Amino acid sequence: MSAAPPEATATATALPSPLEAVPELRAAARWLIAAFGAVGAALIGGGPLVAVGRIDGLGEALTAGAALLLALTGVTLAIWHISQVLVPPITTTATLTDPSVRPLCRMIDAAPADFFGSAAESVADLLRHRTIAANVHRALLAEADPRRRDHLQRHLLRARANIARTDPQVRWLLAMAHVWQIRAAFHTARRWCLLSVALVAIGAVAFLTVAGRSG
Repeated sequence: MSAAPPEATATATALPSPLEAVPELRAAARWLIAAFGAVGAALIGGGPLVAVGRIDGLGEALTAGAALLLALTGVTLAIWHISQVLVPPITTTATLTDPSVRPLCRMIDAAPADFFGSAAESVADLLRHRTIAANVHRALLAEADPRRRDHLQRHLLRARANIARTDPQVRWLLAMAHVWQIRAAFHTARRWCLLSVALVAIGAVAFLTVAGRSG
């Protein structure tokens, strides 16, 4: 009774594992961190330090310092947000209500047969057997009447059989949600990278302008 039907297992195994995309996403994040780290090293390297020696006056020194701080802030923001891609997210069925995962659920609900076959008609339909089993189990613990306990026990066995039948699809769905969370973090990091590039460019140009004028 606990074995999943061949159709359910075949539907889940026909799709590639979403977790295969995780190493590539994290490799791209590491590359971005290394790139912004190199920019930060260049900003505090020999070139700017030589330029500092040409700055004359408190006003220009404060302007140059603020410009350099702005550029380094851009680098720090980029590295901070990119590093979030490397933090493994916790993924459970409750994660499916997270705003970052809702687009995935909407995509699956638009064509459930492509993802679940005949196992379920939506994400909620796929997960309802777990909710039913939990509710029946609680009712069984609180029931004292033997006849009603037998009735609830049969419902619980049926719910557990449905859980076993849909378990391959649920595992695939949670794996996809896990990757989707990392993907959302990567997209957020890319937007912060664009802002960081602008901050670095503004800060570097302002610093070099002040240093060049002083020189």
